[in-house]
Order: sequence, then C-alpha cells, then structure tokens
Amino acid sequence: MDWRALGMGMAFALMWSSAFTSARIIVSAAPPLTTLSLRFLISGLLAIGIALALGQTWRLTRAQWRATMLFGICQNALYLGLNFVAMQTVQASLAAIIASTMPLVVALGGWIVLREKLRPLAIVGLFAGIAGVAMIMGARLQAGVDLLGVLYCGIGVLALAFATMALRTASSGGNLLMVIGLQMLVGAAALAVIGLPTETLSVTWSWQLIAAFAYTTLVPGLAATWVWFLLVERIGAVRAATFHFLNPVFGVAIAALLLGEALGGRDVLGVAIVTAGILAVQLARVR
Repeated sequence: MDWRALGMGMAFALMWSSAFTSARIIVSAAPPLTTLSLRFLISGLLAIGIALALGQTWRLTRAQWRATMLFGICQNALYLGLNFVAMQTVQASLAAIIASTMPLVVALGGWIVLREKLRPLAIVGLFAGIAGVAMIMGARLQAGVDLLGVLYCGIGVLALAFATMALRTASSGGNLLMVIGLQMLVGAAALAVIGLPTETLSVTWSWQLIAAFAYTTLVPGLAATWVWFLLVERIGAVRAATFHFLNPVFGVAIAALLLGEALGGRDVLGVAIVTAGILAVQLARVR
C-alpha cells in the first residue's frame, strides 16, 4: 500500500465518520426522512450529471440494476433513514459506533449463514468487537440511552450488511458513478413516500443547519463515495476495507469535538476494543 492509498483511505474514513455529526445537527432542526430524501435527490442528480459528463451511460448490466435497487433500498432508505430517525434521540457517537460494526456483522453473517471459513485472527476480532459493543452499551444503558433509537441503528446495520453480502460484485461492469447516482434516486423516492405523508414539514432555519446539509450532501454523500471507489480500484476492496477500523475512533472524536458529546472511561475502552476487533477481522481477510 503506497502513501497515496493511505491518504485516500484516511480521507474516506474521516468523511464517512463525520456524517453522523452533521446528521445529528440536521435532525435536530428538520424532519429526518424528508430532509434525507432531499439530500439524496440532490446528490443523485449531481452524481448522474458528473457521470454523463465523464461519458458513462444508463446501460447497466443486470447485476448493476439489481445492485442499484437493493442498495438504494437497504443502504440509502433503511440504513441511513433509520439512522437519521434514531439520531433524534441517540447521540451521534453511539450511532457511529453501531454503524461501524458493519464489517463485523458481514463477517459473522458469512461465517454463520454462508458457512465461510474464518481464520483464527478473524474469530478473535469478532468476539472482541462484540465485547466492545457490549461494554459501550452497558455504559450507555446506565446513562439512560433511548433503546428504540438503538434498535433503529441496529436494524439499519443489518440491512446494510445484508445488501453487502447479497451483492459482492455490485461494482463490476463500469459506470460506477452512474450506479451511485441511481442508487441515491432510489433512496430519495423510497424515503419521500414514507416521509412526506408522515412527517410535519417544520424547519428551524440556521446557518448550522444549512452548513450541515450542504456538507452531508457533498462530502459524505458524493466525495466519500467517489474516494472509496478510487481506493478500491487502486488497492482492491479487501485491502480498502481495512480502513473501516478507523470509523469508531473518528466518529466518536468528531462528535465530541463539534457537538460536545461526553465520553466516559468505559466508552473509550469499548471504542478501542471495537476498533481492534474490526482491524483484526479485516487483516485476516487481507492475509
């Protein structure tokens, strides 16, 4: 792995992790599902416009259309939609920690459901990750965390893990930015169908809300996705996935810095254990 790939991986992890803090700012002032639908609409149209300018076409393979629909529903509508709803009552740091366990959920699902063999290092990483999450949840339960919000975050992770396991070759066939844009439009449509009739369209306008919405639309929504695919093209999906181990650390640090979310000693230790578990699982896959 060269220095450029290392920089790209760090940038991706930082952008991905920062999305939880910007989402927390958004949902405190605007309806979550409707706002997220608008974000996907803007990001999707921008991605499609850039894809067309780069010469990409609407002619996708059957596997890509299947990936577009599945990821549009599972990742954009369910995973992110449930996280946006949850962060009305759940801290951004906790949502980031739960979301960061996705590589562990995928490895565990492959082991149990698909009967894939895991190296001993991966098995140790799985149990370490579970122990770390249990430690964090124990501390948060004592502090009175909203269990329904935590459940929403957990269901979201399961939806994303399912899509990841079901379509492991989703990026094959070219037209990657076009696929990303269409996935976002699918998510926008699904969220609008639910959000518009059920949410009160009341917005508390502020410069923080505008900045957070613009940031989450352009940086985690477009830039992070683009950097991720460039990184995968450069070093491969398995090696690129090792950078996920940075997500719990970055997610917690950004939330503490920008939102002032407090962290206890058990939180810090739990984050360290989860991070080590994710790294162990990913390193085992690389080897």
